[in-house]
Amino acid sequence: MSCVHYKFASRLRYDRVIFQGREISLSDLKHQIMGREKLKASNCDLRISNAQMDEEYTDDNALIPKNSSVTVRRIPAGRVKATSKTSVLSRTEPGSGTSKAVCKNTISHFFLHTAPNSKQCSLVLTFQTLT
Repeated sequence: MSCVHYKFASRLRYDRVIFQGREISLSDLKHQIMGREKLKASNCDLRISNAQMDEEYTDDNALIPKNSSVTVRRIPAGRVKATSKTSVLSRTEPGSGTSKAVCKNTISHFFLHTAPNSKQCSLVLTFQTLT
């Protein structure tokens, strides 16, 4: 019997997936972890990376050797439904007084990054237009 040790980034301890052979494919590992954790593939996907080198496995056919340790992060399923209705809002740019149209059918992600041992932080905004 072979195993791969996994832990979610938010957890302190490792669990393990047991399998036959010397390695397991990334898709099989995801399937087994989702089964053990009672996660639904329609709600989320898993991002798996090597715990020692922090390299993300991206190819579902990638083989992960036995006795490896991986870190798992749950991410939302990649399916986003676009609406056919577009609403346009108006906003005023600070300092310039100019107005820009903002399309309401966009997804925005906000990340607040704080450096360790620092009182400074930066805000990163990313926008994705739905088509």
